[in-house]
Amino acid sequence: MIRFAQVAILSSALLVAKGFVIPTPFRRSSTSSSMLKMSADLSDVQVMVNGMPGPMATAAAEACLRKGLKLAPVAMTGPAIEPCTITVKDAVSGVSADVKLVPADQKDEMNAAVDGLVSAAGEHNLLAIDFTHPSAVNGNAIYYAEKNIPFVMGTTGGDREQLMKDMEDAKHFSVIAPNMAKQIVALQAGLEDLAAKFPGAFDGYKIRVVESHQKTKADTSGTAKAVVETLKGLSDDEFEVKDIEKIRTDEEALAFRVPEEHLNGHAYHRYTFTSPDGTVEFALEHNVCDRTVYAEGTADAVKFLASKLRTEKEGKIFNMIDVLEAGALE
Repeated sequence: MIRFAQVAILSSALLVAKGFVIPTPFRRSSTSSSMLKMSADLSDVQVMVNGMPGPMATAAAEACLRKGLKLAPVAMTGPAIEPCTITVKDAVSGVSADVKLVPADQKDEMNAAVDGLVSAAGEHNLLAIDFTHPSAVNGNAIYYAEKNIPFVMGTTGGDREQLMKDMEDAKHFSVIAPNMAKQIVALQAGLEDLAAKFPGAFDGYKIRVVESHQKTKADTSGTAKAVVETLKGLSDDEFEVKDIEKIRTDEEALAFRVPEEHLNGHAYHRYTFTSPDGTVEFALEHNVCDRTVYAEGTADAVKFLASKLRTEKEGKIFNMIDVLEAGALE
């Protein structure tokens, strides 16, 4: 469930200023058709979903099944998880798959399993989704590059600059983005347009950013971090990523209007500009309950990347804007 309220975004939604609503056009892609579908045959593609049985990785695996992708029979899990085989089943399509989970610290077994998957799948047919832990982001990306496994990085956190540099140096195929939800990505793109067209439009205004996630989320929201960088182009406020207010307790989440039934799985964000005298406030919210919207976008990113592997000669880092503009979203 996504709720949008008091949206302050000129390029892709509604501008709200103390009750005055001004509709504006949605940002158009430069692509000739924003609803192009991937024509490549992806029937041989297998997706290694790393991070199960965690809820986000599991939701992404279910979305892959729902969108006609096959799960690899082996995946990487955290070192604290006992080796086991789980059954992933998509409730919508009824499709299921058994996946053996191998802890990441069992390196010999993991390497043997991955080498076997790569050999069996063939070139460009094994891709990975990473929803593991922020501490594993950089090491996992290097591992994928070494094993020549294109990947979609859904895990936030880690050293993002180093991540991008490592993958650029390796010329490795990947989709790396702070957010996998296509609607939120569209809003981010609209904000970037706004900052590019009207830099400093909110000079003098104070920025405030509050984000709430389930208490198990270890890092600050990657989406909030990305949006802050754009907001700084609109205001001369010296707001920094460290100033983002992070909610990780049930009591604070409930006060932030998170429904009680979604305390264990939500992503609520609120960004505000307030005038120096406090008489004007512009606010943007994107509030998500459950993980489906992220899982669907992640599966779409896999399909996009699998298609790019068949048309691009050199490895490249893509983001969700690329996926959105290609129309690779269903």
